[in-house]
Amino acid sequence: MLYIKQYINELHQVANGLNVDAIERMVQLLTDLRESGGRLFFLGVGGGAGNATHAVNDFRKICGIESYTPIDNVSELSARINDDGWDSAFARWLKGSRLGEKDGIFVFSVGGGNAEKNVSVNLISALKYAKEVGAKIFGIVGRDGGFTAKVADACVIIPTVNPETVTPHTEAFQAVVWHLIISHSKMKVSEMKWESVK
Repeated sequence: MLYIKQYINELHQVANGLNVDAIERMVQLLTDLRESGGRLFFLGVGGGAGNATHAVNDFRKICGIESYTPIDNVSELSARINDDGWDSAFARWLKGSRLGEKDGIFVFSVGGGNAEKNVSVNLISALKYAKEVGAKIFGIVGRDGGFTAKVADACVIIPTVNPETVTPHTEAFQAVVWHLIISHSKMKVSEMKWESVK
């Protein structure tokens, strides 16, 4: 019981520590991206991969932004990993998708990528490619945000309130923040099912 209460208390602390200005900036840039006809490419590994595939649905259906993730095509992703290597798989997929300056990539990651520690190098390669072509970079990340936070145009860093629960809080609040964004009045273009049922 003590752990459950502690965990729930941490959730309150994380929620209260979110940077609302960073979220508002993200909403504005995503609105601009949609208005300019840009596409949005979601990247994540582990729990971030699951969040990426869910977010594609929400941004396409509710916000009217053409969205994709390499996670949704396991045949292509695994072929790229096998033939080209894991570190370059996302970047090469973005090249194959003709990522351009009107588009954006959106990263879900706990650490945000760290070359020195050899963590999520695939995300770093993808981010470097996005910078090369002038695409916008978005991220919802944990800890100090890593490479994603350094290069992003808009990034929300999920506050660390307990070093022992960084991963579950980050991955849970990625969903909280993106659901906040897709339900924002500036973003939502289609009513959600249960909100429309009388």
